[in-house]
Amino acid sequence: MEDVWVEKYRPKSLDEVVGQKEIVERLKSYVKSKSMPHLLFAGPAGTGKTTCAIALARELFGENWRMSFHELNASDERGINIVRTKIKEYARTAAPNDVGFKIIFLDEADALTPDAQAALRRTMEMYSKTCRFILSCNYSSKIIEPIQSRCAVFRFAPLKPDDIKERLRYIANNEGKKIDEKALDAIVFISSGDMRRAINILQMSAAISDEITEDTVYKATGLAKREDVEKIITTAINGDFLGARKMLQKLLVEFGLSGEDIIRQMHRTIYELPIDDRLRVELLDKTGEIEFRMVEGANERIQLDALLAYFALAGEKMRKSNQ
Repeated sequence: MEDVWVEKYRPKSLDEVVGQKEIVERLKSYVKSKSMPHLLFAGPAGTGKTTCAIALARELFGENWRMSFHELNASDERGINIVRTKIKEYARTAAPNDVGFKIIFLDEADALTPDAQAALRRTMEMYSKTCRFILSCNYSSKIIEPIQSRCAVFRFAPLKPDDIKERLRYIANNEGKKIDEKALDAIVFISSGDMRRAINILQMSAAISDEITEDTVYKATGLAKREDVEKIITTAINGDFLGARKMLQKLLVEFGLSGEDIIRQMHRTIYELPIDDRLRVELLDKTGEIEFRMVEGANERIQLDALLAYFALAGEKMRKSNQ
């Protein structure tokens, strides 16, 4: 079975971590001093939280880092019992290294129940001599204040396009694949700063062809091209409702996309359109309303037609006001 590229190309050291320079520098200071407080990594998916935790453990504990690093996913076992049993039992044992402590990496810590978090804060205090905690979450606001106050907080930002492209080129070269600039732009657009998703898209595209193009990327992901979605919106705004509807129907049939997939792509595309900000606000407001209706169970085709009709009316209204 082919290797999963996300794990195959996961950085082995802090120096290899992409796009989080300030965070890496702070973590290096802990390695240098052989000491660290409890840490809280917060930020969107695919920005390097798990990678930084593993790289930190590797550099602190050396070759036998796995003996001193215990990873748990809080979304699998999120109740108070996981804190009272697994976490407490591991935290209370002596560290099998010369650094003096072990690390418990608690991924998706924001999935822990309030009771479990309350139990965890006491465990963090009691066993801080033998164990340090690294909590990883998407939303730090879901972590109770007493835990946040016990941790040094690191906020991970979505990766910049240039950082993602550089890593993708490196992986493509290592795998003997050719990738053009438009394909890189497409992957960056779809991944939205998520490196894990970008690498997975690259691997899916490489499975289709050794020469990765923009068409290959959209074929692999099952998404519509940004240009096609933009054309639908601009056609509707310019007053050609039936033309826009025809293009939308073709897109739905060819790519087999759901209404929610299309409306999410429309939402992102509206921000990039060269239109008046007032019109942009109106379009975004209506897009949000239509998306809510879909989630509540309304018919997708009818709602998308209604959205295009609104785009056409809003465009006509804007043209009249500018006369």
